[in-house]
Amino acid sequence: MCFLLLATSNAFPQLNTPRGSQQATISQRIGITDVMIKYSRPSVNDREVWGQLVPYGMNNLGFGTATESPWRAGADENTIIKFTDDVTIEGKALKAGKYGFHIIVNENDTATLIFSKNYKAWGSYFYEPSNDALRVDIATQEIPHTELLTYSFDYVDANSAIASLKWEKKQFPFKIEVDVPKIVLANIRQDFTGQNGFQRQNWEQAANYALNNGGDLEEALGWINGAISGQFFSQKTFNNLQIRSQILSKLGKEDEASKAMDEALGLATIFQVHQYGRTLIGQGKKDKALEVFEMNAKKNKDIWPVHYGLARGYSAQGNYKKALLHLKLALNNAPNDASKDRVQANIEKLEKGEDIN
Repeated sequence: MCFLLLATSNAFPQLNTPRGSQQATISQRIGITDVMIKYSRPSVNDREVWGQLVPYGMNNLGFGTATESPWRAGADENTIIKFTDDVTIEGKALKAGKYGFHIIVNENDTATLIFSKNYKAWGSYFYEPSNDALRVDIATQEIPHTELLTYSFDYVDANSAIASLKWEKKQFPFKIEVDVPKIVLANIRQDFTGQNGFQRQNWEQAANYALNNGGDLEEALGWINGAISGQFFSQKTFNNLQIRSQILSKLGKEDEASKAMDEALGLATIFQVHQYGRTLIGQGKKDKALEVFEMNAKKNKDIWPVHYGLARGYSAQGNYKKALLHLKLALNNAPNDASKDRVQANIEKLEKGEDIN
C-alpha cells in the first residue's frame, strides 16, 4: 500500500498554485548583450531582515549538503543571472552563461557577490565553493523601505549598467560592463559567413561601425572596398565612398581620402551634398563647407535647399549679410511650412547677429 501511494504521488505533477514569494524576471540589453535575472520576491512582512531572516556571513542552514552557505539573494530556488556574452562585474571578468547568484551579507555595510556555475540548486542548501565562477566585494547602501525584494537596472549607458538588489532598507548595487565593440565586431564577422554577408548595405554598416568604434581600420577598409567593387552585390554609391574617404583619412591617407570624397560628391543627391556641407562645418572646415555649398548651388540652381546651405556656409564664416540674403531666397523656395518656419527662425537669429550653425 505504501509503495502504491508513493508511486501515485510521483505519477502526477503538483498542482500549479500561487507561491508565497512570487517569481519575477528582469532583463536589460547592453549594446547587443542581454542580461537576465530570474528570482523570487519575498516580502519584509514586519520581520527583521538583516542579521535575522538573512543572517550575516556564511551559515549552516541545517539542510542539504553545504556546511556553510551564503544567502540565496531571493527566495526558493536559485536566483539565476544570465549573460549572453562575456562581461565584467565590478571590473572582474565573467564568461557568458547562466549562474546561481548568492550573497554573503556582512554587518559592516559590505557584501560579497557570488556567481556559481551551479544554477539549478534549491536555494543555498547545496552551495559548493568549488562551483564559484566569480566572487566580488561591494559596498551596500541604505535606501527607503522596499517591501518586496526587487532587482532593477538603475543606470544604463552604451557599455555598462548598474544592477541592484533592493530589500527592506538595503541596496546591493553592482556594475556590469561589456566590451560592446569587440562583441559587435565578432558578431559581424560571424554574420558575414551567412546570408547577411550577401548584402552590400551590411558591409557598409560594418565598415562604418568599425570606423566609429575603434575597430581595425584595415579590416574596415576591406569591408567598404567589398561594398564598392569586386562582389556580385557591390555598387559604388555616395554613402560607401564617403565611408571609404573617412577610413582613409583616419589611416592618414589624405590624398586618397580626398579623391574618394570627390568621387562621392559626383554621385550625391542635392540633400546628400547639403548634409556633407553641414558635417564639414561641424568639423570646423568652414572654407571647404562653403565650397561644397557653392558646388551644390551651381549644379542645382535655385532648388531647395541650396540657398539654405549657402546661408549656413556664409554664416559659419561670419558673413551674416550674405547669409541673410540667401536665407531670404531660401524662404521663397522652402517646400513646406515646417521648412519655412526653420528658415524664418534663422533669419531672426542672423538679424540679432547670431550664427545659425
